[in-house]
Amino acid sequence: MFSSLRVRNYRLFATGQVVSNVGTWMQRIAQDWLVLVLTDNNPLALGIAAALQFLPTLIFSLWAGVLADRLDKRKLLIGVQLGLTACALVLGLLDVTGVVQVWHVYVLCFVLGAFAAVEVPVRQSFVAEIVGRDQVTNAVAINSTSFNLARIVGPAIAGVMIILIGTGWLFLGNALCTVAVIIGLLRMDPAKLIRGPKVPRAKGQLREGLRYVRGRADILTVMVLVFFVSTFGMTFFVTLAVVAATVFGKDADGYGLLSTTLAIGTLGGSVLAVRRSSRGRPRTRVLLGSALAFGLLEVVVGLMPSYSTFAIALIPVGFCLMTFMTTANSTVQLAVSPEMRGRVMGLYMLVFVGGNPLGAPMVGWMADQWGARSPFIIGGAIAALTAVLCGVVLLIRGGIQRPTTGWGRLLLRRPGYER
Repeated sequence: MFSSLRVRNYRLFATGQVVSNVGTWMQRIAQDWLVLVLTDNNPLALGIAAALQFLPTLIFSLWAGVLADRLDKRKLLIGVQLGLTACALVLGLLDVTGVVQVWHVYVLCFVLGAFAAVEVPVRQSFVAEIVGRDQVTNAVAINSTSFNLARIVGPAIAGVMIILIGTGWLFLGNALCTVAVIIGLLRMDPAKLIRGPKVPRAKGQLREGLRYVRGRADILTVMVLVFFVSTFGMTFFVTLAVVAATVFGKDADGYGLLSTTLAIGTLGGSVLAVRRSSRGRPRTRVLLGSALAFGLLEVVVGLMPSYSTFAIALIPVGFCLMTFMTTANSTVQLAVSPEMRGRVMGLYMLVFVGGNPLGAPMVGWMADQWGARSPFIIGGAIAALTAVLCGVVLLIRGGIQRPTTGWGRLLLRRPGYER
């Protein structure tokens, strides 16, 4: 299950990611709660903060993919991590000293988002250099497991520590955690990286990457599905805080518990993905089925009457969400040629995160106008419908083998079919 960890460079990388991800989730919870405190529980303000953090993805992620294909990814990641550390440090100092205002948070959300817009596609494409093509699916699944393990630990710590010491010290803690990634990258052996062919600087490389994806119906369909699910369904960074504060009357620890229960499900999905990675390439039916189940279950969550049932219902939602995310990521990474991986992953992160500047304020507006439950119901319905439509498109274009009998006709599969 954990074959990628036999590679020393990957062990260093994964260890740094575990520590850093705990700090990231601590900051995520603290930042959301700080915005609510500064704006008297205004869900629209929380949506604006999230939009500003994700907006740079629209601007920089495609160019980050070009840089990933041209430059040394390890050195580029070290520079970006230093920038992320500085953002957390500044926000922490502003908060601890008591001078922080909501516009400070907005500005730092944008700057943090700019660094993240470069870091994510470079990191995603760097994984293949660390472990090689044969281990990509396993490494992606292990990354997701460590991310979601941190997603359980981080919010749980943050929910309690916000009450005990306030939000500012959590930002400073995240700055310290980010240093772990830099140490891991510095200790790697560059000679053992499996580098693809270097792409020389030339005009039109960004357009070349876009044309490549446009000519690949399989990759393009996955990206359309990822865009709609992430933009309208994966809005928990806004909705959970609003539901905890306005529907159930909970404090920061109640918000942290909701994030933790969601993370329990995503951890289960990522562990299953690690197990499934030993069985070969990711399957299209898993991608579509998990997206459909996620959308339907999110609608159910929005209808839960009490805090406890709401929290419990988030577990299967997280399970299906992580199954979808790891399958989509692995599908794209294995389908793309090495010299295009950086640019394609830049586009992948654009559609994965780039819809949030639209989705976050819209979700905040829906919560303000129609109640905090409405984003779950509407977003889940959109995600489920998109999964059905993408399944039909792939069926027509040959991306899924047409079923012929029984339940296979309903599930778009038949026994022994591996797509």
